[in-house]
Amino acid sequence: MSEDRKTTVGRRAFLRKVGVGTVGAGATLATPLVGSAQADSEASDEKRKARYKETDHVKAFYRVNRYPAKGG
Repeated sequence: MSEDRKTTVGRRAFLRKVGVGTVGAGATLATPLVGSAQADSEASDEKRKARYKETDHVKAFYRVNRYPAKGG
């Protein structure tokens, strides 16, 4: 009575093993991407200065999207 038994892996067990392998590979790849946090280098005066400039392409965007004209 010798029976050849085939080793089969159920669908859930297979997906569980694949998931664990994927997580392990992802953790290995993500490690070099982590860097140290750095503080903001702007002084308080630089943080307060105006940065928005209404250029021609911004005006065209406002005109095309029918925003009301500024100051009138």
